[in-house]
Parts: sequence; structure tokens; C-alpha cells
Amino acid sequence: MEVKLFQKTQRHLASSINEVIDKYWQDEIEEPEMINTIQKLYAINKAKMVKNGQYTTIIRQQCGKKRLDVVSCILRLNEKNEQSS
Repeated sequence: MEVKLFQKTQRHLASSINEVIDKYWQDEIEEPEMINTIQKLYAINKAKMVKNGQYTTIIRQQCGKKRLDVVSCILRLNEKNEQSS
């Protein structure tokens, strides 16, 4: 799956997150690819995605609760893996 990792705006980032998760839900990509892509998007665009420990308003509005629940689970898994290594 081809998604630009370096996003120009919060809206572009939200659109990419939506695209990745929607493709996963539609069985167009496998779970490891979805997880890996979301982790990369977060790592590269952290300042556009999170402010003061919360998702930015644009990200919340554009992605919605269900998609952000998936993103939160992925990021928590990533934190646990980093702490255990």
C-alpha cells in the first residue's frame, strides 16, 4: 500500500489514517501492514497528530472515534513493545 508518510497538513494526515484503516476494514490490506503504516505515520507526523497528550481537533473531527480507537490501540502496543525491549 502506498501512502505518503510525510504529511503536509493535519487534514492530509487524517485522510491517510482514514484510508489505511478503511482498507484494513475492507480486507484490502493485512493487519501487520495497517499497524506498521499507522506507526510510521505517527512517528513522522506526531506534532500534527497529538497536542498536549490528545489528538488534535482536526484529527478527531476527520477520523472519528472508531478509527482513533484503532490508532490508540496500535500506539499503546507500540509503547509496550518499546518498554519491554
